[in-house]
Amino acid sequence: MPEYTKHLYMIVFPINALVASQLEPKEFGEHYTTGGSKHFSGKMIFAELDINFRDDYFEIDKYLDLTVPYEDGSPKKTKFIKSYAVLEHVDLNAIHTLHLCTTNGKVLSIPAAEYTAVNEPGLIRTYQEVTPLDTLIVSTLDQREFGKFITTKTTSKGAPKICFTQIEFNIPEFKENNKNLEIFHIELPGVNPYRMYDCISELERHPEKTNKTVGLGSLLRDISYKFLRHGFWFADKDTLKFFPMPSVAELEDKYFYWWKFVR
Repeated sequence: MPEYTKHLYMIVFPINALVASQLEPKEFGEHYTTGGSKHFSGKMIFAELDINFRDDYFEIDKYLDLTVPYEDGSPKKTKFIKSYAVLEHVDLNAIHTLHLCTTNGKVLSIPAAEYTAVNEPGLIRTYQEVTPLDTLIVSTLDQREFGKFITTKTTSKGAPKICFTQIEFNIPEFKENNKNLEIFHIELPGVNPYRMYDCISELERHPEKTNKTVGLGSLLRDISYKFLRHGFWFADKDTLKFFPMPSVAELEDKYFYWWKFVR
């Protein structure tokens, strides 16, 4: 019987789940997006966790023991451990690598990196929460402050841990292009341009406000990875873990096989 390495994968999008698998990351992404009709059709984001990670909320050892090859010797593709409140119970330091999967199963693997950017205070940014929340927000907080706010300073619209990304969206250009128009236009699919304009204007008029909710539901289902700025952040009250998107030059050179399938 062949031997396979066992992996712990935390699916971040489109659901949040903890899964044991004998597939390598590239095979896991391909299986999840194109391997069978019962799986998801669309982009998928998942992270590999330290195989030694344990938390009493999960029966990890039980399901790892069940993650064994089939009788024909093929690897066990997925063994779901938990499909509810997963990120909330994961130690962020146990997250090793983030994997971005295209709709046709191509995987880009991103290691964690120290987040050292110096951010302009008061600049309005567009954040997409990924999990466990999926709200689209405009905010005057930088990424560190936003992660801290969501996980410690709001109970009505927050969570103990959060994964989020920043949308590449030119707010000054959006305002200028729609100035004096009766019918507004926005390049973000499914986003109400009037709501976006009003939220931006309110933050500008009221500097004491730091966040405005533009919409409920995730843009990640409809937008390309090309719309993402900087990368992904995982935050809790003590930790900010950053997974940077490669630059366009790197994507066109080092990761072209993945980049050419991004739509």
